[in-house]
Amino acid sequence: MRKRPRKSWMSQTLKIEDAEIEVLRLGSGPPLVLLESEEQLERNLPFVADLAKSFEIIIPSPIGFGRSNRPDWVTNMDDISYLYLNMLRLLNIRNATVLGFSLGGWIAAEMATKNDTRFKNLILVDPYGVKHGGPTDRDIADIWVLPQAEVTQRKWHDPAKGKRDFAAMPEEQLYIIARNTESLAKYCWNPYMHNPKLKPRLHGITVPTHLVWGAQDGIVDVAYGEKYRAAIPGATMTVIGEAAHLPHIEQPDAFMRDLRQHI
Repeated sequence: MRKRPRKSWMSQTLKIEDAEIEVLRLGSGPPLVLLESEEQLERNLPFVADLAKSFEIIIPSPIGFGRSNRPDWVTNMDDISYLYLNMLRLLNIRNATVLGFSLGGWIAAEMATKNDTRFKNLILVDPYGVKHGGPTDRDIADIWVLPQAEVTQRKWHDPAKGKRDFAAMPEEQLYIIARNTESLAKYCWNPYMHNPKLKPRLHGITVPTHLVWGAQDGIVDVAYGEKYRAAIPGATMTVIGEAAHLPHIEQPDAFMRDLRQHI
């Protein structure tokens, strides 16, 4: 008998040694592990609820993000990727579609280079994580140095879609936003937004891989994405117009049409 989809998120805390990972689950069907962007904007988007009609959506919060704790020994995406691989094992998740956005795409790529035997396929949406140029080349826009207005212009094709009403948010939500920003800086300050070891490891990914990129992404541009794609054997890539770093938010219909073709 087919299980009836759950109508609300089920939350659990998964303990791996002293790491406590917040895991949200919604829907029923084949597993889809969704790794959110650094701002964790995805869980409440309509397309996630739509996917939950056909998949069980599993969203973990990285160490230091959301309600996950932050042990001192976790210092980078490499560490988090190993924890997530253990998470798949402990939750007995197999043959999963792994869908990663921005920072989540970086973590997904790290996981796949280490062990992709529990993956069915891999979808990366404007991920960070690699450096293509030399020491003086700016592959990834510096979100810490640039004025906030310019970061917004680079991140959004329509900056109005990136506005958040912080004054209306409850204190708990503001605390999580501040903590997420702090953890992002802790893990990604140096080296800036990449793991020097990831790029030469990408050739080891063995599952079907597809990248999605926003045509106007000013944080990591389409040329960056094309080099990322070329480093993964057999990977494909779709560029979505009138969208920047978060095409799934700016152009959800185009994003879902493309995603359906690859999952």
